[in-house]
Amino acid sequence: MNVKPVKIRGRLKGVIANIKCLMPHPMETGTRRDDAGEFIPAHYIETVTCLHNDKEVMVAHWGASVSKDPYFSFKIKEANAGDSVKVSWVDNLGETSSGDIVLK
Repeated sequence: MNVKPVKIRGRLKGVIANIKCLMPHPMETGTRRDDAGEFIPAHYIETVTCLHNDKEVMVAHWGASVSKDPYFSFKIKEANAGDSVKVSWVDNLGETSSGDIVLK
């Protein structure tokens, strides 16, 4: 798969950062069939990790039922301008992608 980076945006409101992410990924369940009637192999994001200034603030464990190109948002308390936020994922085939921003 041609792995694309996580698209990430962040906005500060006081000391709370609202983070929004778009994760390009096919998210195949393994139960769908192609035009020839063959099963399309499972290929989905299993783990999403969120870091704030290199400190883990959240880990999400996903499964095959999440839609294609998932959108994901969360908030971080005690954030300041200049802080870094990184979101990365690992899928069931071992592929990875990430995206990071510096809050303004």
